[in-house]
Amino acid sequence: MSPSPLRPARSIETYGETKMPDPFILTERDGPVGIVKFNRPDKLNALSPALIAQMADALEAFDADSEIGAIVLTGNARAFAAGADIGDMAEAGVVDQIRRDMFATWDRVRKVKKPIIAAVSGFALGGGCETAMMCDMIVASETAQFGQPEINIGVMPGAGGSQRLAQAIGKARTMELVLTGRFFSAAEAHAWGLVNRVVPVEAYLDEAIRLARDIASKPPIAVQLAKQAVNSVFDDYLDRGLLTERRLFYLLFGTDDQTEGMRAFLDKRAPVWKGR
Repeated sequence: MSPSPLRPARSIETYGETKMPDPFILTERDGPVGIVKFNRPDKLNALSPALIAQMADALEAFDADSEIGAIVLTGNARAFAAGADIGDMAEAGVVDQIRRDMFATWDRVRKVKKPIIAAVSGFALGGGCETAMMCDMIVASETAQFGQPEINIGVMPGAGGSQRLAQAIGKARTMELVLTGRFFSAAEAHAWGLVNRVVPVEAYLDEAIRLARDIASKPPIAVQLAKQAVNSVFDDYLDRGLLTERRLFYLLFGTDDQTEGMRAFLDKRAPVWKGR
């Protein structure tokens, strides 16, 4: 069966009374597989609050669809998602971040019962890397580059990066990557156990769909409960860690270095750190 055309997710075309002319998320069906695709190519699929909300809506819609057995989350060959939308939060303070509570939307993704496979090519950085790790499995193209480079703009991972990365690859590697911000390749991610498989760029989405179709062919209740069982190994630790990570992330929005780091990023210049 050929996939149905990409289209805006049904429940996410409008916010309040404002029509969204260019939805940030497109959805597709390939038999029992639901495909959710980031649709912000001009910004390398940067994760704005609107995009994150639309992503959660689309994932929840497939989760509630009895004809869908597994979900694939993807971007395009150039970028899965290159990070958070810095322009959206460059001038935010601690109180702004607490009031916005953007992580409440991320928490919705954790509650999706059906397996989610990230199909990653190109950049998966910052929030993009965190989004991929939030999925249950990752299929990467040979061009995929992962990383948590938030340190370079005066902050730190805030959507689970420090926690899920440490769970997957250990403390020492995570500490190096979070404190230096360096990118790491698909081959490294696979060798460290973060990625399930690495394939040529022309095959990464097809491979993710193939894996999703295999899973969708299994008994659905057993699949959902098996996912829950595997996640339970990490959940208690992860819940505590996420709260700590978020608190520290918010605190950084009270520093001069956060303001300088994000302004420098937007101005395309080197930041000047003040240590305060």
